[in-house]
Amino acid sequence: MSKKRLCHSEQFKAKVALAAVRGDKTLGELAKQFQVHPTQISTWKQHLLDRVPELFTDRRKKREQDRISTDALYQQIGQLSMELSWLQKKTASFDGG
Repeated sequence: MSKKRLCHSEQFKAKVALAAVRGDKTLGELAKQFQVHPTQISTWKQHLLDRVPELFTDRRKKREQDRISTDALYQQIGQLSMELSWLQKKTASFDGG
């Protein structure tokens, strides 16, 4: 018989991953303590280590980049709407007569 899969909370995963990063105990000891498979602990630890740089990124730069890309998109929308209206005027002469 198989066990029902457990869904662990984000807080639990973070707690286990931080314990693994600290390195005070081995993966086997942590697995026994938290009743989680050692492979799962390694996966959570890797996720934590992969995302740590995101915590220290300068969000002001990202906002400025988003604003610049938004401005470029609005400019492109304006240009495309002008081209569409020009094409509609030109094709109206073919349709109407």
